[in-house]
Amino acid sequence: MPNTTGEAVGRGSRGALGLGLLTAMIVLSADQFSKYWILYGFHLPDKGSVPILPGLNFTMVWNTAVTFGMFSRAGSSGRIIFSAVALLIVGGLLVWMARSRRPLITCAVGAIAGGAIGNVIDRLRYGAVVDFIHLHAAGWSWYVFNVADSAIVCSVAALIVDGLLQDGGRPADGRKPVADD
Repeated sequence: MPNTTGEAVGRGSRGALGLGLLTAMIVLSADQFSKYWILYGFHLPDKGSVPILPGLNFTMVWNTAVTFGMFSRAGSSGRIIFSAVALLIVGGLLVWMARSRRPLITCAVGAIAGGAIGNVIDRLRYGAVVDFIHLHAAGWSWYVFNVADSAIVCSVAALIVDGLLQDGGRPADGRKPVADD
C-alpha cells in the first residue's frame, strides 16, 4: 500500500533486491573492466603515471591498506582480514537492499556492495587493490582511487544527503516523529 510519498509500505520486494543486485553488478563490472584495461591494455604498471587531462592522471598504486591508507601496516594477513570484513558488510548491505522500499536507496546500497566486492576481488587476486585515478590541481593532490571507490563514496554521499533531506525528519513511512519527553 503506498503512503503519501508514493513508496510501498512494508518490507522490500524482490524487485528492489533485483534493482540493487543489478546496480551492484554494473558497478562491479565497470570496476573490474577498468582495472583489467589499466593493467593489461594500457599497461599502467610499466608507465607509473600518465597525464590524461589537466588535473587528471592515471597513476598506478597498489593499495594494501583500507580507506585513505588506514591500516597499511597490517601485512599479508591484512588482505584476508579486510576481505572478510568487507564481505560481512556486503552481507548486511544485501539485507538492507532486500528491505529497501526506495529505488534511490536500493541503487546506492547496491553500488556500495558492488564496489566493495570489486576491491575484495583485487585483494584476493593481487594482494592489493588496483588504484589508478589521480585528481590534482594547483599543488593539491587527492588520494589515488578507482571506479569501486568512486561508487562507494558517491553512494554514501547520496545516502547522507537523502537522509538529511527526508521530509523534515519524518520517518520513511510518513508518520510524524514522536517527541521524546
